[in-house]
Amino acid sequence: MKPLAARKNKQYVQKQDFLDAVDRIVGGLEKKNKITTRLEKESIAYHEAGHATVSWMLQYANPLFKVTIVPRGKALGAAWYLPEERQLTTKEQLLDEMCATLGGRAAEELIFDRVSTGALNDLERTTKQAYAMIAYFGMSEKLKNVCYYDSSGASDYAFTKPYSDETAKTIDTEVKQLIESQYERAKNILSEYKEGHVQLAQLLVEKEVIFADDLERIFGKRKWVSRADELMAEKEEKKTEKKETEIETTKTDSPQS
Repeated sequence: MKPLAARKNKQYVQKQDFLDAVDRIVGGLEKKNKITTRLEKESIAYHEAGHATVSWMLQYANPLFKVTIVPRGKALGAAWYLPEERQLTTKEQLLDEMCATLGGRAAEELIFDRVSTGALNDLERTTKQAYAMIAYFGMSEKLKNVCYYDSSGASDYAFTKPYSDETAKTIDTEVKQLIESQYERAKNILSEYKEGHVQLAQLLVEKEVIFADDLERIFGKRKWVSRADELMAEKEEKKTEKKETEIETTKTDSPQS
């Protein structure tokens, strides 16, 4: 199989070739022959721009890297994020991630007053996450500090639910309320930043691919520093301290005149 750069008759590999390779690995083959109507293209653009807008406005949502409406694999559009490296995840972080995931469906409803099947993967992820928060992590007001997850997988009662039918109803109710609250939160954010969301979606229709720089130009810099930026700052600080120490050591070791 020829490298992407060779297929374009390039003499050497450039940055864009690496980005294209990542797109292909993550999203699959580009489907240039996939036919979409103008309305479908706009719907996909507003959906993806909804994700991007909401995540840009939330402190704990993963920083955006790239958004595209170029069909790849089974996906008609996609957003690439830079996941934060965490050892522990708080409830606030999970809620921000859920809200950002629901931003696409919320955008469809607000802009077109209808929803589509394009949010299938988003809804699957948020539903599973909500059930985990309620039934596994004890992050519910009505079921605080209770976990119904058996990490060993060797429970004697694996053939039944380890809770009553009444508790099952409570879990279902809490999950629905949790998802609905984050969906409304996503709609509120999109309503507040409607002008920027529309501008971003139209840019996406025009260019088909946008990057974090485009969001920064429309919405301004994010209010929060990402974990990656923190790590880079710490690394630079250590480098500076090391250089200063070496300079001081050199001064101390130099012969006195």
